[in-house]
Amino acid sequence: QVQPVESGGGLVQAGGSLRLSCAASGRTFSIYAMGWFRQAPGKEREFVADIRGSGSSAYYADSVKGRFTISRDNAKDTMYLQMNNLKPEDTAVYYCAADRAYFGSTWWEYRYWGQGTQVTVSS
Repeated sequence: QVQPVESGGGLVQAGGSLRLSCAASGRTFSIYAMGWFRQAPGKEREFVADIRGSGSSAYYADSVKGRFTISRDNAKDTMYLQMNNLKPEDTAVYYCAADRAYFGSTWWEYRYWGQGTQVTVSS
């Protein structure tokens, strides 16, 4: 079992960068696939990126491909999302998710969730 905790959100101007972190306590962090999702007001939760437990492969939503990079440091039980060239449409609450058995873009398949961190991009 892991308990994800996000940090690193904030207010940034369009074109700027932020790095989100997700610390997940637990001695078996490396066996969990991890994902980032986001939810804007009035919209459904959407997939951003995910990464395998080993870090060997990662996938991105088309809307963030080339701008965002997901990574993880299993020695530190932490996952990251580096967000560059941010756009106003990236404004949302960003959530970290983890699961032992599932790896993919369907948010309801992930069992463990953080509380979310707000990212606001001004134009």
